[in-house]
Amino acid sequence: MPAPIRLRELIRTIRTARTQAEEREMIQKECAAIRSSFREEDNTYRCRNVAKLLYMHMLGYPAHFGQLECLKLIASQKFTDKRIGYLGAMLLLDERQDVHLLMTNCIKNDLNHSTQYVQGLALCTLGCMGSSEMCRDLAGEVEKLLKTSNSYLRKKAALCAVHVIRKVPELMEMFLPATKNLLSEKNHGVLHTSVVLLTEMCERSPDMLAHFRKNEKLVPQLVRILKNLIMSGYSPEHDVSGISDPFLQVRILRLLRILGKSDDDSSEAMNDILAQVATNTETSKNVGNAILYETVLTIMDIKSESGLRVLAINILGRFLLNNDKNIRYVALTSLLKTVQTDHNAVQRHRSTIVDCLKDLDVSIKRRAMELSFALVNGNNIRGMMKELLYFLDSCDPEFKADCASGVFLAAEKYAPSKRWHIDTIMRVLTTAGSYVRDDSVPNLIQLITNSVEMHAYTVQRLYKALLDDISQQPLVQVASWCIGEYGDLLVSGQCEEEEPIQVTEDEVLDVLEGLLVSNLSAAVTRGYSLTAIMKLSTRFSGVNRIKKVVSIYGSSIDVELQQRAVEYNALFKKYDHMRPALLERMPIMEKSASNGPTEIVQTNGETEPSVVDSKHPPPVSQPANQANDLLDLLGGNDVVPVIQTTVPTKPASAGGELLDLLGDLSLSGVPTPAPSVATSQPSFLLDGLSSQPLFNDIAAAAIPPMTAYNKNGLKIDFTFERANPNPNVAVITIHASNSTEADMTDFVFQAAVPKTFQLQLLSPSSNVVPALNQGTVTQVIRVLNPQKLRMRIKLTYTLKGSPVQDLAEVNNFPPQSWQ
Repeated sequence: MPAPIRLRELIRTIRTARTQAEEREMIQKECAAIRSSFREEDNTYRCRNVAKLLYMHMLGYPAHFGQLECLKLIASQKFTDKRIGYLGAMLLLDERQDVHLLMTNCIKNDLNHSTQYVQGLALCTLGCMGSSEMCRDLAGEVEKLLKTSNSYLRKKAALCAVHVIRKVPELMEMFLPATKNLLSEKNHGVLHTSVVLLTEMCERSPDMLAHFRKNEKLVPQLVRILKNLIMSGYSPEHDVSGISDPFLQVRILRLLRILGKSDDDSSEAMNDILAQVATNTETSKNVGNAILYETVLTIMDIKSESGLRVLAINILGRFLLNNDKNIRYVALTSLLKTVQTDHNAVQRHRSTIVDCLKDLDVSIKRRAMELSFALVNGNNIRGMMKELLYFLDSCDPEFKADCASGVFLAAEKYAPSKRWHIDTIMRVLTTAGSYVRDDSVPNLIQLITNSVEMHAYTVQRLYKALLDDISQQPLVQVASWCIGEYGDLLVSGQCEEEEPIQVTEDEVLDVLEGLLVSNLSAAVTRGYSLTAIMKLSTRFSGVNRIKKVVSIYGSSIDVELQQRAVEYNALFKKYDHMRPALLERMPIMEKSASNGPTEIVQTNGETEPSVVDSKHPPPVSQPANQANDLLDLLGGNDVVPVIQTTVPTKPASAGGELLDLLGDLSLSGVPTPAPSVATSQPSFLLDGLSSQPLFNDIAAAAIPPMTAYNKNGLKIDFTFERANPNPNVAVITIHASNSTEADMTDFVFQAAVPKTFQLQLLSPSSNVVPALNQGTVTQVIRVLNPQKLRMRIKLTYTLKGSPVQDLAEVNNFPPQSWQ
């Protein structure tokens, strides 16, 4: 049989292929020749054939038929054969294939070989693809090589030990004696791998971390090594862009960060060296920036001095001026993490951060926007809002929603005056009205209602905005509501804050009627407009025109609009004597701290008097078929269904997924019929109103809080109270917080309990959980619990555009909550 072609010739031939098909033909032809050679047990050219097979594997072609040939090469006594054999084993084998166990004995023999290079090959292979079984069998040999005086073998043994610890953590103590002398080695390769090994041990075992802190005195040794690296002169072996061994410096800084976290003594010991690294490292090259970034992370994670933290933030501030976009992004991300703890230090770089809003890179703009909102306070609110509103005008559509939400939150928290607050929100609505959150309209209406002295000014501003643009639906809705409430102030020209405009009643009605017929108006906007026209019947003199408009929409194809018109017509005809009182101005709205209930929740088809103290419960607002479908899915035999007390923003079909939520709540008891839901609806919207209080006052009880859920940045805490006068009723308030960097929208909390309990789930305070723990969503649960409480919860929300759904079971309620 002729000698097979060399690897270099194969590469040259494959590169001459003009098409993919031609290349495949060459590869198939060569693979056939290699297979024939393997079948004939050709030992002379086995090494060459495996080398060519590895090249084909790197090109993406199958090469699994060469696995056993790799094992034969490993068993060979020639170093060249072993080298190719071990390389093939690392590329073609992994722990999922049983073939790799056949090489355990070969690796053990090679670890005890007389030649260091053969030992090095065995260590590299074990550290690359060794399974847990292989690691257990060969850990002793690795530990012996870790104590050898040969620096070439020690550095490879240290890396191999890292792999062994990852695969079999319980073997960690075996390597502890060998680590004592590793940091005294002068060879930088051994130092580097030793620091990697120590880092792995500290990260995986709190006991090891405490041992290295106290018994081994590891921090002083690392400080000494780092100081020698900084103060040493030029060394051609380790110099990178004028800095001595930056890779080792970065590794040492990471290990110091782990050792100094939450430890006063260790942090104190490393403060001085961190200051030296921060001040002596050259920043003109990227190598120096990498070391400075690791230094900043270490300073922020340990219990460092305040001056050192300011120095770290100033380094990040210099990073913001760098031309490299990656460095600027890293700086903004790091500042965003530290702004809560070192707010004043970050404030010094506010102008630089605001300048990043003008960057062309979208990721930098987003980070700069998030950091700018985090820097807003009562002292800089006017200047920061001016910059952010300018950014809102010119930014891409993908930023407008988040930017508008941030402006709303900041204005609500730090507004210097009500007029400024109203002007700011109106500016947002006129520039990005289509991107604001759904709750912005009621929030602005509440703000306007409570600002009594600003009513005339606000309605005049909104009327002008309505004349200019009716495409921004939230703006149109707020304007319609205000014109309906304060239209008489608009017509009378009582505005003192700015020059009043002359408007007639007919002009105002023309604008509102134009909204009703405009193609730009959404169904909700038309409802606002029709209601505004109806309210003006008690504020304007042209009642006949209003009656005519209302009667026209009594036959509208829009069911919501038709129902409103029919109701309003009934007011004109049957209840005209009540119309002025019903349509009078809204009173000042008080924003309650805790979210109160709005409706009665049905439990087992009827309201339980001992749980809910209400004589005339309002009807359930959900449609009958939707509620019945939900109850069928919940299964009345085992669980008590919970119907949300507010209409969700998403379609109600999502409630049907509660079947998974309650799937394995195995409970004993006699099956009961599926519960029914009261679906009666008053014939007239004004009927069924009740002024009865829904719940009695809640008396605080000494019940410790608990964390029911903490995953993917979402944390759900439960606090407990006892209701008066019935001590059997436990009142649970959930507090949902979000530690991620983006808001969690469309947040829905659902719960289910066994049938022996009765449960009410009240409406949440919001469906958006703010990012970075800047706020919480609260929701109240009332439980009649005669015995130990169990609960299954389901959480759904949207994070960065992706829907998230999770289930959890809560069984560790404090005994005081049910005893």
